[in-house]
Amino acid sequence: MAVLASPILFLSSIPPVTRYFTAATVVSSLFYAWLRYNGADSTPYLNVVPGSSIFYPWTFVTSVLVETSIFELVASLIFVPASLRYLERVWGSIETLKFIAVSVGFSNIIAFGFNWLEFMATRDADTFLYGMEYHGQMALQIAILVAFTQLIPEHQVQVMGVLKARVKTLPMAYLTVSTVMTFLGFQCPWIIIQFGWFVGWIYLRFYKKNTGDSVGGVDTYGDRSETFSLISWFPPFAHYPLTLLGNFVHSLATRFHLIPLGTDIEGGSYSQVPGSARAEAERRRAMALKALDQRMANSTTPVAPNGSSPPPAPRAPPPAAASRSDSVAMPSSPPTPPRANERSKSVGEVDIGDVPSKSDSR
Repeated sequence: MAVLASPILFLSSIPPVTRYFTAATVVSSLFYAWLRYNGADSTPYLNVVPGSSIFYPWTFVTSVLVETSIFELVASLIFVPASLRYLERVWGSIETLKFIAVSVGFSNIIAFGFNWLEFMATRDADTFLYGMEYHGQMALQIAILVAFTQLIPEHQVQVMGVLKARVKTLPMAYLTVSTVMTFLGFQCPWIIIQFGWFVGWIYLRFYKKNTGDSVGGVDTYGDRSETFSLISWFPPFAHYPLTLLGNFVHSLATRFHLIPLGTDIEGGSYSQVPGSARAEAERRRAMALKALDQRMANSTTPVAPNGSSPPPAPRAPPPAAASRSDSVAMPSSPPTPPRANERSKSVGEVDIGDVPSKSDSR
C-alpha cells in the first residue's frame, strides 16, 4: 500500500494546470503517432499548417500538445512540467494557463502571418503554405526561460554536472541557436522560438496581471523595471537604435490604449503604471535614499575654518535678571562685534526665544 500511495501522493502534489497539461501532451503525442502509423493524415487537424489552419483555428493553441518525435517528447517532458510547476506555485493556476495560451497562440499566429507574407512574395505555396508544420512546445520553452529571467535571473543552473550558466543567459543562447538554424534553411519549426521569445517578453512586460504583489491593494500589470527592459537583452552597441524604436512603438501603443493602465498610488490619479511591485519598490527605495541623504546633510554640524568647533549660541537672560528693580543702574555698553573667524550661531541651533510656545502653535 505504501508503494502505491507514494505515486498518488506525488501526483496530487503537482498543481492542476501542470498535471493536466503534461497528461494532455503525452496523450496527444501518442495519438498523433498512432494516426501516422496507421497512415491517416491528421496534421491539418492537430498542428498549424499556414495553408489549412485558417479553417481549423483551434490548432493555434492545441498544437502545443503535439510532439511529432520521441526526442521532442522526452525533451519537453524533462523541462516543461518542472518549470510549469514552479511558475504555477508563484503565479497561480489561472495566470499560468493564460501564460501558456498567450505564448503559444500568438507565436503561432505570427508564424502563420509570416508564412503568408513569404508566399505573397515568392508565390511558392508548396513550401510556405503547405510545407510548414508548427507544433510542439518550443515557443513555450523560450517563454518559460523569459519568465525565469524575470523571477530568478541570477540563479545558476548546472547541466549534467559540466555546463554551468545563469538563468538570464539561457534565453539568448536558445534564441541564437534558433537564428542559426533558421539561416541554415530549417525555418520550421526553429523560427517559432524567436516569436515565442518576443511574445513571452511582451506579455510579461506589459500585460500580465500581478495580483500576488499588488501595490497598495491595487493590481498592477507587467514589469516595467529597468532590469527587464528590451535593451537589457542586447549588447550595448544596439541600445541606442532599440531605444528609439521601442519608444516609438510604445508611444503608438499608449496612444491607441493597447497597454493596460493602472493607478498611480501616490498621485491619486490614473496613469501609466511605472512598473510592477518590484519596480515600485525600486522607485520607493531610491526616493527614501534621497530623502535620507538630504536629512543627513542638513543635520551635519559645520566646522569652523580653524578646525575648532563653533562657539555655543548665546542664551536668553534668566527670568531673575528681568525682574530686578528699576533703581539698579545697568551699565550700557555697545555690543562687541563678533570676530571674523567666529559665527554667532551655527546651523541647526536655535535660540530659546525663537521656539514658539504651545499656545502660539495652536
